[in-house]
Parts: sequence; structure tokens; C-alpha cells
Amino acid sequence: MTDTWISLSEPDYSEAEAAAVQAAINRSELSGGLLTKAFESAFAAYLGRRHAIAVSSGTIGVLMTLKAADIGADDEVISAGYSWQQTAHAIHWAGAKPVLADVDYWSQILTAEKAEAKITSQTRAIIATNVNGHPADWESLRALAKKSGTLLIEDATESIGSRYQGKLVGCFGDVSIFDFSQNSALCCGQAGMIVTDDDTLALKLRHFRSRQRNERASITATLRPPLDAGISEITAALGLVQLQRLPEILARRKQVEAWYMAQIASFEGIKPAYIALGIEEVHWFLFTVHLGTRFSASSRDSLVDDLETELVESAAFCRPLHLQRAYIEQYGYRKGDLKVTEKLADRSIALPFHGQITEDQVAFIVQTAKDASINVGAGAAIY
Repeated sequence: MTDTWISLSEPDYSEAEAAAVQAAINRSELSGGLLTKAFESAFAAYLGRRHAIAVSSGTIGVLMTLKAADIGADDEVISAGYSWQQTAHAIHWAGAKPVLADVDYWSQILTAEKAEAKITSQTRAIIATNVNGHPADWESLRALAKKSGTLLIEDATESIGSRYQGKLVGCFGDVSIFDFSQNSALCCGQAGMIVTDDDTLALKLRHFRSRQRNERASITATLRPPLDAGISEITAALGLVQLQRLPEILARRKQVEAWYMAQIASFEGIKPAYIALGIEEVHWFLFTVHLGTRFSASSRDSLVDDLETELVESAAFCRPLHLQRAYIEQYGYRKGDLKVTEKLADRSIALPFHGQITEDQVAFIVQTAKDASINVGAGAAIY
């Protein structure tokens, strides 16, 4: 047993982050200053991209991207029903229609084949997610975007550090979006980053984000009413140190992953994390397992409750977008529309995953999950 709460995620901070925040507090400029510019430059260099624009969240990043691309009323944007929910929320707030597609059962990604089936004359963009850290098939998605003349947006909010075909995630979209809130390995409270190689789009995004002091008399800048969507210098200071420490943070999480993989090898009735052929490196956002088909959504929820009783935080991963009330009422989605998404969502569970977890805690988490699964009837590993 444990007498200590084991949280689903925790930020990985050191004395370096504390010192950076203290130094930022002592500066006279607390927003939109030199630290923000340094964070943007460092992040663009990390990915090898021309532009990085720091924003208040990944959701705002998607919204601003759609607005900068003049995507809105009467336009459609394809995204996955098995996804970070804020992606579809941003499509809605941009005034466009979220067209939700099903995903591949094994990798949970939106494939080019499933996206192509949803394309119409009104389709303006495709947003594909590196789900839980697993890169999408960007080669096929890029070919589809070129063929259909659509903007390709890479949702990299869950996948910092993962690699596909020799490149880091964040290198594959016309625009790529990161989010640095919990549960991200790079965590600086509440922030996001938009990256792109498009000079014109980057200029529009910067104008949309906020108006700088030196732009008050600019005719160009005042053509676009800005949002107040930047980040503070304190947040930028955290982000800079976290980016510098990212290899160390990811390595610690890889060790926790290895402990999990060793423990779940004997866990009958589950499907462990899957990595598709051609994927070079995956850094999981959360450690998820997929329960056997004899589980139901209610028995999965019972397992989550049993873990909580033993002071272990876990969560369903995820709640299908097309079954959420807003999408049912506003866009007419119904149960059965995305069968793979529903099957995955009924039986997926995220277990605690961060660098502060010990090997003994991993063993306890998995053993507790095993015991709880017996109570609800695990059955064989029938996928």
C-alpha cells in the first residue's frame, strides 16, 4: 500500500527553474519582452523552423492559425474524434465546422485514408494529432494536403521530443502547434507555441497575438484587431530552462516507461502502448493501456475508481469528441458515427506518468490495476 498520492502528472522542475523565475520577477518588463523573444528563438532553433510565436495556450494557437489563414464561416476543418478536445473547440470558435473523422485502431492517429473520406469542396484544413506522443503518418498526410489544396496543421501538443523520419515532431505541418501546460514534458504553466516556415503567416500571427508598443502607429498592424494572447516573461523564463533541460526530462520519463513495460508484461487482458512501423522515437504524453474487449466503459471507470481508492490517479483516455453534448447538438454527431474511436475510448486508461515516479511506485500502480481488473472481469487479451 501507499500513503502518498500518486498523481497522473507532475512538472519536472529543478533549482534552475526557480532561479530563472526569481530573475524574471526582478525585471522591469514582465510581458512581451526579451525573455519571450529568446524563448521563441530557442524553440525555433530546436526544431529548425523559421518562426516560433509564443501564445497563451495551444487552443489559442489553433484558433489564431485558422483566423490567420482566413478560415471561418462555411469552411470545414477535418480533425479526429479521438483527440485533444481543445483542437475541435478552436475550430468551433473560429466559426468553421469541425468535421470529425475516425482513427487507426492500433496507433490512434488520423490516417490520410480516413481524412480523405471526409474531404468536400468546403474543406480548408486538416488538423492531425500526434496522439499521446505517437507521430501521425505525415508523409501520407502531406501528400493528401497537396492533392486537396488544404492547409496541414500539426497538433504536436502531446508529443514534444518524438521523431518521425529523422525529424522532430513540429516539423511536418504548414503550421505546428505545441502546448506547454500540464501534462507536457516541457511545462511552463499555461502557454503554447506556433511554429511555421511561412513568413507572411508568421507576420499575421504576431499581429493577431498582441500589438507591440512600436506598432501603435502602424497602418499594417492596425488592420488586424489583436487578441491579448501572449505570455509573461515569467512563463518564458520557465520555458527557456525547461527547453534546455528537455533531454534530461525526457530521459527520466523513458526510464519510467521502461519500468511500466517490465511490469505490465504479465498483465493479462491489456494491450500495451503500440508503435507503428517507421516511427523512430515516441515520447509518451501519458502512459496508456488498452483493456481487453470484455471490459466496458463502466468497468473501465470502476477500475479508475479502485485506483483512486488506493491513492493512484488515473483517467479515461479519452472522451470521444463526437459524443460530447456540444457536437451532438450543434453538428448532429451520434453514437456509432466513429466506431473505432468509441471502442478505443471505452477501454483506454492513462496511468501516472512523470519523472518523479519511482520503480516501486510503478510496481504498486500496475499491481493495483491488476487487482482492480479482476474485480471487474479482465478476460483474455482480445483486441
